[in-house]
Amino acid sequence: MSTDSEEVLLHTAQQRQPVLAERLVAWQRAEGRHHLPWQQTRDPYRVWLSEIMLQQTQVSTVLGYYARFLERFPTVADLAAAPLDEVLAMWSGLGYYSRARNLHRCAQAVVADHGGEFPGRAEVLQTLPGIGPSTAAAVASFCFDERISIMDGNVKRVLARVLGWEADLSVAAHERSLMRAAERVLPVQSADMPSYTQGLMDLGATLCTPRKPACLTCPWSELCVARATGEPERLPVKTRKLKRGSREHWWLWLARPSSDGEQVWLEQLPETGVWAGLWTLPLFDDEAALSAWVGEPLAAAMEPQPRIKHVLTHLDWCLHPRRLVISAAQADALTTALQARQADPAQRPSVVTEQGRWVALSALSERTSVGLPAPVRKLLLP
Repeated sequence: MSTDSEEVLLHTAQQRQPVLAERLVAWQRAEGRHHLPWQQTRDPYRVWLSEIMLQQTQVSTVLGYYARFLERFPTVADLAAAPLDEVLAMWSGLGYYSRARNLHRCAQAVVADHGGEFPGRAEVLQTLPGIGPSTAAAVASFCFDERISIMDGNVKRVLARVLGWEADLSVAAHERSLMRAAERVLPVQSADMPSYTQGLMDLGATLCTPRKPACLTCPWSELCVARATGEPERLPVKTRKLKRGSREHWWLWLARPSSDGEQVWLEQLPETGVWAGLWTLPLFDDEAALSAWVGEPLAAAMEPQPRIKHVLTHLDWCLHPRRLVISAAQADALTTALQARQADPAQRPSVVTEQGRWVALSALSERTSVGLPAPVRKLLLP
C-alpha cells in the first residue's frame, strides 16, 4: 500500500532487500548501458569529471566536452595546474559555470591535501569543493565499491516509485527518509556496487522516465508499488516550483582591426552571479544608456543585431547586441573610457564587470584564452 509514513517506507524497503539489488545488478550487466566512455574506467578522476559534467546536462552534450577536457587535462594534476580562465574556456557552452570553478578548486584540493589521489570514502569526498552527497556516493561506489546510494533526480524518481513513497520530496525531511530507505536496498556484496549504481542511473534514464515509463521491460516491474497502483507517473511528488525571473541588457559589440585580425573588447564578470568569472561584451541597462555612453556620431553607426533570449534554470535573459566597428584611433579613446566606466560605480550597469581587454577572434576560437558564455560564443563565432 502506498503511503507517506517513513515507518512503512522502511518496512517496504526491508521486504524488497536483497531481491531489488539482485535483479537490478543482473539486468544492468545484461541489458544496461556499457558504451559511454566513463563506464569503461574506475579512475576516480574520470568518474568524478563525468559526474560533474552530467549534472543537469544531457549525455549527448557531455560526450564531446568530456573527450576534449581529458585531452587537455589528462590527470587531476594537469587540471589543478591550469589557469582558471583556460578551464572556463574549455567549459564554455556547458552552462552552470560554478561547476567549472568548483572543478578547478576541487582538483587543486586533491593535489594539495590528498597527494593527487581522490579519497576512497564518500564522507571524505564530500569535504572537497563542489562534491555533494550524490557525486561523492557515485565516485565511492563506482571506484571504491563503497556501499552507499547515489540520490540524484533520476534515482529519487526510481526509488520513490518502486517503494511507493508519496511524501513531498520538496520537503527535506521526506527526502532524508527516502535516502534512509535507499540504504536498506543496497547489494549485500560490495563488489556489486558499480553495477548497482549504474543500474539505478540506467533505469532512470531509459525506462523509469518522468513520462510514459516502460514498466513492462523494467526489472523491478513486479516489485514496484507505483506500478501496482496503475499510476506510476504520479510519483514522485514534488510541489515546490522554482520561481523564474527576467533580465534585460544591451550589449556593445565593439570591434577594431589589428595585425592579427579583428579584435573585440570583452569584460570579465565577478566571481559570483550568473556567468561568474566569464568574459562578455560590455553590458548596459538600456539602449538609451548605451547610446549616451557611446555618443554621437558613433551611436548612429551602431548596427542592431538580432535579439537573443538566453534561457537559464531560474532566469530568462533578453540581450540586445549592437555592433560597432571603430578605427585604431577611436579604439584608444574608447579603451580609456571603458576602463574608467569599470572603475566608476556611477557608470556601471546592474551587472557589474571587473576588468576588460581586447581579444582577437582567432584566439577565442581556440578555447584556450578566456571563458565565454554560450550566447557570446555563438554571436562572435557563428
